[in-house]
Parts: sequence; structure tokens; C-alpha cells
Amino acid sequence: MSVNYLFLLDFLLLYGGSRRSLSEISPLEAILFDVDGTLCDSDPIHFDVFQEMLLELGFNGGVPITEEFYVENIAGKHNDEMCSILFPNWDHERAQKFAEEKEARFRKSAPERLVPVNGLHKVRKWIEDRGLKRGAVTNAPRPNAELMISHLGLSDFFRTVVIGNECERAKPFPDPYLKGLQDLKASPSHTLVFEDSASGIKAGVAAGLPVIGITTRNPPHTLLEAGATFLIKDYDDPKLWKALEELETRASNAEAGA
Repeated sequence: MSVNYLFLLDFLLLYGGSRRSLSEISPLEAILFDVDGTLCDSDPIHFDVFQEMLLELGFNGGVPITEEFYVENIAGKHNDEMCSILFPNWDHERAQKFAEEKEARFRKSAPERLVPVNGLHKVRKWIEDRGLKRGAVTNAPRPNAELMISHLGLSDFFRTVVIGNECERAKPFPDPYLKGLQDLKASPSHTLVFEDSASGIKAGVAAGLPVIGITTRNPPHTLLEAGATFLIKDYDDPKLWKALEELETRASNAEAGA
């Protein structure tokens, strides 16, 4: 186990699992982004594919699933967890085949429907102008994540793309975010996260990171209950830019007083 990873584990003992303030992370060094629902509003595509495939299986007596059912049982979850909820009696091979077909249908539909969350390219420029480290951390399969990131023109933006199922444990466990920190050689004391799901927010909080929740689709109260530091509508939200300005001011004042 590397010294860096040991440091992260020690940090978790002090901060993991508690809501953190943005003021604690000045000066800002790195930003980690979820992908689905955080970089782009992909949930409607996932919902349509799930609804179609579950109808084909006669799930729920042939009654289409609702968006509420999708949010509660599917959104933000990795495929193994999702299949165990939907199909508790299926063996692993059958569940895996369903998940692979679902992801293939998503990739087929996505290019025509994916659009960036409002203000994404504005925050991208802000990050690049300041030379901050950045990574993507997602429970999406790698082919999906890479397709979305490429379609949004962000392939050269991210220094690392961490996939939940390639870690020992996916979100809501902290492992993917700890891996992101390790890949970037970033300090958890100076890194923030953007997330849109309760599962992802729990993962970031468990890693000892402040998480800004984006209310793309999931109910705001579930994001706050998961531990989000505060919520924004999108990257154009004045609340976000006020917080980033305050972070920069705090860092400048600290440097001047050093």
C-alpha cells in the first residue's frame, strides 16, 4: 500500500462521513466530476432504455416504470446493485447480460441526445485558466463514460477517468474518489466534487470531500440528506460562482498574510 494511500485512509478517520465546508479546502487544487447527470443530462436516455427493456420482460406486470421508480431504484447505482434490486432471483450471468444490453442500447441512443449541463464549458474554462487538476469519477461502464466525455469535447480535459466497477467497491463507497485523488496526486484537503446523485454524494462525503450537488433530476432533499455541502441548479448558478470567488479571495488573503 502506497504512502499516499495511507495518508488518504488517515484523512478519512478524521473527516470521512461528515459534511464539509468549501472554506476548508482553500486553496483549491483539484476538482472531481461525476459524469451521468453532472456533465450531461443523460438520465432521460437511461430511463427510456430501462422502461423499454423492462416492458419487454413483462416487469411490473407489463406496467411501465415511472420516473419516481427510476430515481428511487436505479439512478446513480452501478449495474450489479441495480440488477440485485430489480431481479433479486436472477443469477449473475443473466443479470450481466441484461446490463450489457442496456448499456449497448444507451450508447446507441446517446449521441443524438446528449447535451452538456448549462454552464459546463464556462466552469471548464475557469478550471483550465487556473491550472487545477481534474478528473471524472463515475459508476458508468468505461465505454459509456468515454463516449459521453468524448461527445462533450472533454477527452483532453480530464487527467483521469475512474470507473466504479474497476475499483474494489463502487459508489456509494469512497473507493472511486480515493482513486481519483491518488491518480491526480491531489490532496483531499484541497479538492471538491460535483455530483448529482445521492449515491455519488455519499461516496464523496465518505472520502472526506465537500460535494456540490447538482439538481439535474434527483430530488434536492435526497442530495442534502446524502451530505451535499450545498446545491446548485447548474454551472451557471450564481451560488456556485459566489462560492468559487470566496475560495479565491480566501486563498489570496492567506498568501498575502504568509
